[in-house]
Amino acid sequence: MTAPVFVVDDFDTHGTGRYVLEGPEGRHAVAVKRLRAGEEVVLTDGAGRWAAGEVDGTEGKDRLIVRLGEVVEEPVETPRLTVVQALPKGDRGELAVETMTEVGVDAIVPWSASRCITQWKGERGAKSLAKWRATAREAGKQSRRVRFPEVADAATSKQVASLLAEARFAAVLHESGTEPLASVPLPDTGDVVLVVGPEGGVSPEELALFESVGARAYRLGRSVLRTSTAGTAAAALLLGRTGRWS
Repeated sequence: MTAPVFVVDDFDTHGTGRYVLEGPEGRHAVAVKRLRAGEEVVLTDGAGRWAAGEVDGTEGKDRLIVRLGEVVEEPVETPRLTVVQALPKGDRGELAVETMTEVGVDAIVPWSASRCITQWKGERGAKSLAKWRATAREAGKQSRRVRFPEVADAATSKQVASLLAEARFAAVLHESGTEPLASVPLPDTGDVVLVVGPEGGVSPEELALFESVGARAYRLGRSVLRTSTAGTAAAALLLGRTGRWS
C-alpha cells in the first residue's frame, strides 16, 4: 500500500531533519492511523510540493515525528482539465467533488445554472463552498495526490462562458450533441474545460451562450448519468484519451 498523505503548511525541520506533524493532521496520524516508527508517510502542501518521510516516533496523542527527505515539486500535468459542475441538490455536490478529485481533475468550478434546484446564497453558499473545498482536500489525501484540485468560487453563466472562451478545448455534455466525446480530437497541451449541467439540464439560452464562445455539445454515452456522476465519467474518459493516465 502506498504511504498515507498528510497536509502541511511548510517543510521546515529547523535544521534537524526531523519534522513535527501536529494539530489535526498529527492527531489523525497518531490516534486514527496509528502510525509507528519505521512506517513511511508523504507530506504535501497540496499545491505540488511534497516530501517522503519515515516515522521516527510519536509524542503524546497528536504529534508525529518524521525524518523528512528532500522536498520536490511535482510538475503541473497537461492538458489541464477543468470541470464546470452545476450545483446538484443535497450532498451530491460533495460526491461529485470527491470522485472527480480521485480520478485527477485539476480544477472544479461550481456553476449556478438557471435550472439548478440548489442556489448558493449568503451564508449557506459560503458553507457549501467550504464543504466542496474540504472534500477536495480530503479526497486528494485519500487518493495520494500532492496537487489537489482548485475549487473556485461559484460562477455565473457569463463567467463560465469567459472560461470556455479561453480554453483550448471546450465541451458541454448535452443530449443535442451529435458527436461522442469518446471520438473527438483532443489537444496535447493547454486547458480542457468540460461543462456538466444540473438535474434539469443546460437551458437553450445557456447552451447558445456557450456555443457562441466556441464550446460544442457532445454526447457521453447512451445512458443518462446523474449530474453528480457525469463529470467523473467524462473526466476519466478525457484523462485516459489525453495520455494523462498512461
